[in-house]
Amino acid sequence: MNRHLGLSEGLSEAIRVPVELGERSYGVWVGPGLRHRLAEVVPPDVSRVAVVTQAGVADAGITVDPGVEHRVFITDNGEQVKTLGVVEDLCREFARWGLTRRDAVVAVGGGAVTDLGGFAAAVYHRGVRVVYVSTTLLGQIDASVGGKTGVNLPEGKNLVGAFWQPSAVLCDTEALHTLPPEEMRSGLGEMAKYHFIADAGLHTMELEERIARCVQIKAEVVAADERESGRRAVLNYGHTLAHALEAHGGYGLRHGEAVAIGLVYAAELAHRAGRIDSRRVDEHRRVVSDYDLPTSLPAGADPDALASLFSRDKKAVEGVTFVLDGPDGVQPVAGLPPELIRASLEALR
Repeated sequence: MNRHLGLSEGLSEAIRVPVELGERSYGVWVGPGLRHRLAEVVPPDVSRVAVVTQAGVADAGITVDPGVEHRVFITDNGEQVKTLGVVEDLCREFARWGLTRRDAVVAVGGGAVTDLGGFAAAVYHRGVRVVYVSTTLLGQIDASVGGKTGVNLPEGKNLVGAFWQPSAVLCDTEALHTLPPEEMRSGLGEMAKYHFIADAGLHTMELEERIARCVQIKAEVVAADERESGRRAVLNYGHTLAHALEAHGGYGLRHGEAVAIGLVYAAELAHRAGRIDSRRVDEHRRVVSDYDLPTSLPAGADPDALASLFSRDKKAVEGVTFVLDGPDGVQPVAGLPPELIRASLEALR
């Protein structure tokens, strides 16, 4: 992480984290008020910008000026906007407005907006440039970095998407003050994940530095495995159960809360598989609890229904695959006996 590496004096006090991908490398800036510096990271040859955001973001007074002709496209709130139908609607609106392949999309908001806006940018004219202005903790430490975009199907979360790297990412920590407490807790679920995959000292840092450290961890993993052919799967720690909980629905869980439960489940499963001891399981429960996040299945959750959804997870290439802790760190594990999978779910009831 480096300070004083902004594109201009206006960004010089932000923390800059590079994402090293050769010709597609870009910077992620972390700091207060960065949404007001958007014009400094929009590619200089762009003539028009389509700003994609959600109603809740606009209602919170979060606006941007890319410094060129632009139009704002506002979607509904929540994860439900991540559908192929909404992508089609956006792309048709882009076309009617006259957005060209030399122009750009700017997605302003949390993970749902960057997933949606990034995917629309990836497929419109077979790919136009995109910049993210991330305004939620969850988006800043996870969704806005790494180039994974996508939408959901009734059969599962993020099953249709593309790898499409942004030109730049601005993580505006000032915008976090507009979030309700439950949205901040959702981000803390992803932050807890980074505690286990790379840095047990996260809790000792100030929030801005903690965000930048999470971005740095993810950037290093993405640089080593951009398209999730190996190491990048560790970023899905806790997500197998989390995505099943989200797909099963009806629990009122936010993504980070589902991830928190998934982290504890992964620890229980790793313990039963002989990969970690009980003290490590206790550490998972302690870290998740310290972030004021749930550690057990929501009331009414059906273990059989959840287990059946594991096979639809994107990691399930050769049977159900989990990302589990172990003596060599967090890594993908396949071929676990069904009885261990089910017993670990029962332990969270």
